[in-house]
Amino acid sequence: MGRVHWLFFVSLFLPVLHAANPPKQEIRAVWLTTIHGLDWPSKPATDEASRLDQQKELCGILDRLKEANFNCVFLQVRLRGDVIYPSSIEPFNKVFSGKTDVSPGYDPLAFAVEECHNRGMECHAWLVTFPLGTVKSVNGQGKRSVVKRNPGLCKQYNDEWFLDPGIPETTGYILSLVKEIVNGYDVDGIHFDYIRYPEKAEHFPDKKVYARYGQSKKIDDWRRDNINRMVIRIYDWVKEVKPWVQVSSSPLGKYSRIRKAPDAGWTAYESVFQDPQNWMKEGKHDMIVPMMYYKHNHFFPFVDNWMENSNGRLVVPGLGAYRMIDIDGNWTADDITEQLEYSRKAGTAGSTFFRSAHILNNTKGLYDLLKTHYFRYPAQLPPLTWLSHTTPPAPGEVHVEWTGNGLKLSWRQPGEATDVLTYTVYGARTASVNTGNPADILATGLRKPELFIPIHAMAEQEYTFCVTASDRYHTESMPSRETYYYLSPFPK
Repeated sequence: MGRVHWLFFVSLFLPVLHAANPPKQEIRAVWLTTIHGLDWPSKPATDEASRLDQQKELCGILDRLKEANFNCVFLQVRLRGDVIYPSSIEPFNKVFSGKTDVSPGYDPLAFAVEECHNRGMECHAWLVTFPLGTVKSVNGQGKRSVVKRNPGLCKQYNDEWFLDPGIPETTGYILSLVKEIVNGYDVDGIHFDYIRYPEKAEHFPDKKVYARYGQSKKIDDWRRDNINRMVIRIYDWVKEVKPWVQVSSSPLGKYSRIRKAPDAGWTAYESVFQDPQNWMKEGKHDMIVPMMYYKHNHFFPFVDNWMENSNGRLVVPGLGAYRMIDIDGNWTADDITEQLEYSRKAGTAGSTFFRSAHILNNTKGLYDLLKTHYFRYPAQLPPLTWLSHTTPPAPGEVHVEWTGNGLKLSWRQPGEATDVLTYTVYGARTASVNTGNPADILATGLRKPELFIPIHAMAEQEYTFCVTASDRYHTESMPSRETYYYLSPFPK
């Protein structure tokens, strides 16, 4: 498929009758699920035509997310012991080609990263960490299955296989996958799911491993330490190689039993031996995306608890859009937007929705609500202040050209800049721009120093533009000099 040159069509300067503006900086993300092709792809690629259809399908998904001003995608790249890219470690998942360990004729991860970046969106590689699938699905993976290649790392629990976190070599195995992705792709983050022991974890068959490695620790503490050590080792490696690549995970939505919710039930710390608050406290996570698929008193106090223990790292509540489906809870759209509003007031860094199809299908009108109200302006990604203390130089001022059907904006990149930069363009139908006002953001995340603004009805109007540059840590430069442009159909 040829390169798509994405044009950032901006609904420029239309009057919007709303109350308070959305934040200028906010993560607006979805989990894009590939297992069973739930979100993508809907059909395997068996020839050139179906391969192009598969790629076109993803472009359509990303286009609609961009239209609603989403700025981040968590793409499922490791499913259950298999992956969606050519790997020397694990087999290709069959959902892309219809056959296990057979390529669809292109690299879905490379394609997705490029297409996200073309649209000013980040792409984080989402890995399912320890689950390897059912006995049947693992058998279907053949000799390339990790259960066959590294049986000493694996445990069968009920009808499923898992990597055993208590075996020291398991960390090295997960790290090898992370290395393959970070070294091979321009991903913006590594995102861990199921980075925990399975349901009814107290019965996980690791007693012999505990007897060998547990020393004098209680088994619950030992299990938590197993995951903690893995998190530390992976985080440190990523920061040594590509320090801008964010490390995050999606723990259970309730960290522990807290005073405001003593009947919390299933929790990360007690039930599945996750200690994500420790990961933030020790500075070994850049972002926590807890799966907060609960309502009311099982949601609000736990948002506060995450924020109180964030150590300045990003907390991005995961909202259960799937809960609006009848069989999964029959929530209203207001149930979701109420959680989004509360999260904003609590100071979180944004929201992530599970899963993308429940957004794009406009379930109970949620997509429309986000597009027209909650996400009505583009948003920058929050700066990763603990990773960088430098500010990129400002770009040159904006040059404006009338093309006959719109305005072509371009600017000079900072001459001394050596890192990858993205750009935010501001504009107003006044004599000056307010870069602190999200309503003045025309586009953000631009990877090229240009922007096209379609204007269908030419009329006398003044415009003012400026542009800023952001580095890979999302630190924004000072704005360029403002450019004043007067558009008129009449010669002056």
